[in-house]
Amino acid sequence: MVALNVRYRDFRYVIPFIVQLGLYISPVGFTTTIIPEKYKLLYYLNPVAGIIDGFRWCLLDQPLYINGLISSLVVSLLLMLIGIRYFRTTERKFADVI
Repeated sequence: MVALNVRYRDFRYVIPFIVQLGLYISPVGFTTTIIPEKYKLLYYLNPVAGIIDGFRWCLLDQPLYINGLISSLVVSLLLMLIGIRYFRTTERKFADVI
């Protein structure tokens, strides 16, 4: 058996916590109309918030906060580009284990 150098062992504990936290701060169980206007743009830095509001707009005819949708889209694209760049730089260090 080959000993592998594992750099990030605690990710199996951190990822479920982050996903659960994201569920609680996303507008799944409540509408974004309860959020004060001065905090809406900050709230829409959550990429999922814009997507959920888009579904509510199309299916339930609720108002759409277009600035929030745009900021969610920008944050999503930025996170995707950062993830792709990180993957490309660490791809060479991956160990192929079958």
